[in-house]
Amino acid sequence: MKRMMKRLSLCLLISSVFGIGTGHSQTCRVHTGCDARGVKQYMEVYQYDYVTEKPEFPGGDLALMQFINTTRVYPSKAYKKGIEGRVTCGFVINTDGSVSHVKVIRGVEKTLDNEAKRVFSEMPTWRPGSVNGKVVPVHIVRSVCFRR
Repeated sequence: MKRMMKRLSLCLLISSVFGIGTGHSQTCRVHTGCDARGVKQYMEVYQYDYVTEKPEFPGGDLALMQFINTTRVYPSKAYKKGIEGRVTCGFVINTDGSVSHVKVIRGVEKTLDNEAKRVFSEMPTWRPGSVNGKVVPVHIVRSVCFRR
């Protein structure tokens, strides 16, 4: 019973941190900063799996992988130290196709994390996502691998 309660608490914690409700949540909140009074500001965005038309990188998924692989620069200190791993980031594709609010969800090491954020921040304009014909901002999660 105690183990089950711990699992339930963990699930509730995870869902509250990532903005995922216990029902069929279509949207989540992305922190956009603070206003002049220090109050946190949020933006409502759709989750990738719940949009009718998914956002698309110019040229599709293969072109996205090629962009990541050609843009990524392995930080020399991390390379020399043998630090490897996969940095997972979340970002928003806005209604105009621009990329914003890039955040590391699961990092490896600071220099690798910063490089992954840089790569995603430099992406070109995407074809935006839509729900029933209405263009909406969409939250996407992707990873950058660093292997020696």
